Amino acid sequence: MGKRFENTEENTMKCRICGSNMASIITDLPFKVSRKSIVIVKDVPVFQCNGCPEYLLGDVVMEQVENILERVDAATELEVMKYAA
Repeated sequence: MGKRFENTEENTMKCRICGSNMASIITDLPFKVSRKSIVIVKDVPVFQCNGCPEYLLGDVVMEQVENILERVDAATELEVMKYAA
């Protein structure tokens, strides 16, 4: 499990799968960017469900992750990149 980060939405967000509260955390996430390429993005701020494995990325975070994934060399089999806000 990742580290918690402060967010005022934390008390109001509910999981769409199980209805439990969502907590703001920092974690590492894998993304499959092609048939043979996987990228692990480290230290991504997400909302993690306290009752099931569901998680959500905010719009701004997802845009940043997409920018990171666009920079990946297509020939790379596995790459680890750091999220930077």
